[in-house]
Amino acid sequence: MNSKYYLTEVDKKPHSIFCYHNLMGETFIEPHSHDKGQFLYTEGGVVHVKTDSRMYYLPARHYMWIPPGVRHAIYPSSPRVIMRNLYFPMSSNASGFYKKEGIYPINNLLMELLLFTKTWNGDITKSQKSKYAVVYAFKELLKQTVSKSLHLELPHANDKRLINIINYITEHLHQEHLLPQLASNFSMTDKSLYRLFKKDVGMSFIKYYTQLRIFKSLEYLINSDHTISEIANMVGYNSLPTFSNTFTKIMGKRPSEYRTSNEIYLES
Repeated sequence: MNSKYYLTEVDKKPHSIFCYHNLMGETFIEPHSHDKGQFLYTEGGVVHVKTDSRMYYLPARHYMWIPPGVRHAIYPSSPRVIMRNLYFPMSSNASGFYKKEGIYPINNLLMELLLFTKTWNGDITKSQKSKYAVVYAFKELLKQTVSKSLHLELPHANDKRLINIINYITEHLHQEHLLPQLASNFSMTDKSLYRLFKKDVGMSFIKYYTQLRIFKSLEYLINSDHTISEIANMVGYNSLPTFSNTFTKIMGKRPSEYRTSNEIYLES
């Protein structure tokens, strides 16, 4: 199926559940939206999902729920990334889970059902009773087995000054950035830069900067053979324990555990 499938195929049959397993390692899927809600699962790397207001970091062995009508672009971090998609028609009285964006770890039950569908592509309609029963059950299990959404996203900056500062930090992530020096580099006072972060992105400089570093380290953990100590340095940490503790606080597991738990399923 052509990689532009989502523009023409997903919503062609409004009442079908649409199945699309992308094993090709696309580098970019342009901004688009669907009338159906999207379940997006990934393994083999980190996928960046960019909406109008946020950049989400979807790590391997996790899934993202994207509600109907949410415009988004998808940037896989590596050609090794595998994405598995299911698109569901949604009623206006659907439960709250289906109405908000969220990133969640996948559980074994959902994983087994998802792999059961790995050879299916395209529309699955009610007339295909055995297949439809599986994907409909999958949709129902999403809300019943859901754990707490992981906050793996950063808001977009709107202020041009802050956009430039964030771009600078991102390009020099291997260096440690302290607020006073950063403010001085951009001819600002500490207080004015602190206020700019709070006003424009709704979080403090230290929280934004910390999450940016940890989210970037996810890519290195999955897509490279660098040691964890090297990765800590690559995102500006001079202390391995500090990096490891910060990573654990945000991701819920240590970097070494995260790396070993994200090996690719070979049944693709």
